[in-house]
Amino acid sequence: MSKQQEQRGEHTSMKMTMRLGPRSYDIILKRGSLGRLGQLADLMNRRVLVVTDDGVPAQWPDAVLAQCTRGYKLVLPAGEATKCFSQLEKICRTLLENGFTRADAVVAVGGGVVGDLAGFAAAVYMRGIAFINCPTTTLSQVDSSIGGKTAIDLAGAKNAVGAFHQPELVVIDPDTLSTLPPRHFANGLAEAVKAGLLGDEKLFALFEEGDAAGHIEEILTRALAVKKAVVEQDERDTGARACLNFGHTLGHAVESASDMGLLHGECVGLGMLPMITDKTLRRRAAAVLKDLGLPVKVRYDGAAVQGFLAHDKKLGSGDKLTVVRVAEAGSYYLEQLPLEAVQAMVGSGIG
Repeated sequence: MSKQQEQRGEHTSMKMTMRLGPRSYDIILKRGSLGRLGQLADLMNRRVLVVTDDGVPAQWPDAVLAQCTRGYKLVLPAGEATKCFSQLEKICRTLLENGFTRADAVVAVGGGVVGDLAGFAAAVYMRGIAFINCPTTTLSQVDSSIGGKTAIDLAGAKNAVGAFHQPELVVIDPDTLSTLPPRHFANGLAEAVKAGLLGDEKLFALFEEGDAAGHIEEILTRALAVKKAVVEQDERDTGARACLNFGHTLGHAVESASDMGLLHGECVGLGMLPMITDKTLRRRAAAVLKDLGLPVKVRYDGAAVQGFLAHDKKLGSGDKLTVVRVAEAGSYYLEQLPLEAVQAMVGSGIG
């Protein structure tokens, strides 16, 4: 919401539809929508499991739970380590012990970890039950809450075990961002910068103007529109959707191998920079990331990062990786490079 809108007491409301035939669903972006979820989805006539973690302020999952007639809440530990088989089993056992059937639903209230894990549990329990995603972090609101990718990690490999399971509904309440620490707020904006570089020059220009917090609803709307258009072309990630890996090929490797405690969005931002082929645009992108408080330089164990690249699930036949390159804001191209060439780009750091 812009400062002018805030002064006038205005709130932006946005609805878009992910068009995937019988798996289509609405994406609602509106302040206060979490407290009115029962008006948007059926919380009264079925069992509902609200899955969250202990890093999410209780006011958000409790607002959903209060609207359920047969509601249950499961609070998991916060952090990437929660995306594992034992926590997946905990969700499935909770569903089973409380008599959940295919007529019931799982509601995720939290960030990307909660959404990925709860969505995967919904995908596999009883061979699939309804899933509603209510993202509460910038990162999940900008990116991971839509598209239907659900997963857990395995042996240090991110999202190694998962399924495509489209949500029934995605409800994004920007009010939840008010409880985020500044670092986590900025962390998610890296994915919005990615969206601008890939497919919306005006979005990237909006970041260059500064005051991202003051334009957060426009940023969310534009970033979601970029991802929605890509997912509609390629729901199951067999072609065009590969562009959304921009920054992730190197970023995931740095995230997995680094012991610096970097957040996902921070690693994605770092991973984008070497993939921008125009030097001027690379400097502009680095300036945007720095202005947001995101890192633009990192040193790491090059051999460890190379090792994670060798196990990248996008590695195709002939040991080639498809990488996403950007030469000008708003457009991209895909390039197949030998694994050795990508590993050579890694060195011992970025920036």
